[in-house]
Amino acid sequence: MKLGDPSLDQLRIFIAVVEEGSFGGAARRMGRAVSAISYGIAQLEAQLAVTLFEREGSRKPVLTEAGEGLLAEARAVADRVDGLLAKTRSLHAGLESNLGLVLDVMLPGEVTAKVLRNFRETFPTVALRLRVEGLGAVVECLLDEGAQLAIGGPIIGEDPALERQAVGEVDLIPVAVLDHPLAQGNIAPGESRRHLQLVLSDRSRRTEGREFSVLSPLTWRLGDLGAKHTLLKAGLGWGNMPREMVAGDLASGALVELDLPERPGAHYQLSAIWRRDTRLGPATSWLIDAFRDAL
Repeated sequence: MKLGDPSLDQLRIFIAVVEEGSFGGAARRMGRAVSAISYGIAQLEAQLAVTLFEREGSRKPVLTEAGEGLLAEARAVADRVDGLLAKTRSLHAGLESNLGLVLDVMLPGEVTAKVLRNFRETFPTVALRLRVEGLGAVVECLLDEGAQLAIGGPIIGEDPALERQAVGEVDLIPVAVLDHPLAQGNIAPGESRRHLQLVLSDRSRRTEGREFSVLSPLTWRLGDLGAKHTLLKAGLGWGNMPREMVAGDLASGALVELDLPERPGAHYQLSAIWRRDTRLGPATSWLIDAFRDAL
């Protein structure tokens, strides 16, 4: 049996009849005559070689088993076409079709979740490509991998190829487990150099040879902040962490904030960063404002 190719209009008529509960309701919704709705359903049934509605025993259209089975597919096709049309209208209006976003690993997870949830609701047609990186790798994604926007820290400094706008800051604090020697109080200057420090390392080569808040010559260098967090709670060293990320550990006593003479903690400034040759679209500009408001 050779099947025909149903039109999008026929599928929309089918969906309208089901959702309105009658041919007349579908006609009013679509601004058509009832005869046009009946003809559309008849043509769709002919194309698919199935009966979609029971014709006897009810004044209201009742889906057949075949109609029930095909309804979800018809809706899926119509939804995909609606999405295509929405994205096309957005492109004509200047909205980005896709956006590469790189976030600093120090950014609080709650902030990231809140902003991205609102982004998806506000810009459902924009395909977001998300990366989470640390230190120089944030900027590397902008310059070398085609991302349009980064929320990154102060590590890189000024780069003539980039623009930067401050959006907030994260409080970094030195922490360790309660029974760590550096958590006992009255720590002498230089004592921190005798103990293993867990340090977030740069996956890129942009900060090669530079150190950031590293006091001890005894270090384990980790490319993942989550791994560093786990090792700190296991008592394998001390290190700086975003206060928001360890707030629960401080409250429970799993970690304590260290009172070190060198004060290695810092206010980690976060900025929106983009290439100077990039024109910021509506969705990109919205993200900058949203992260600034959330931070």
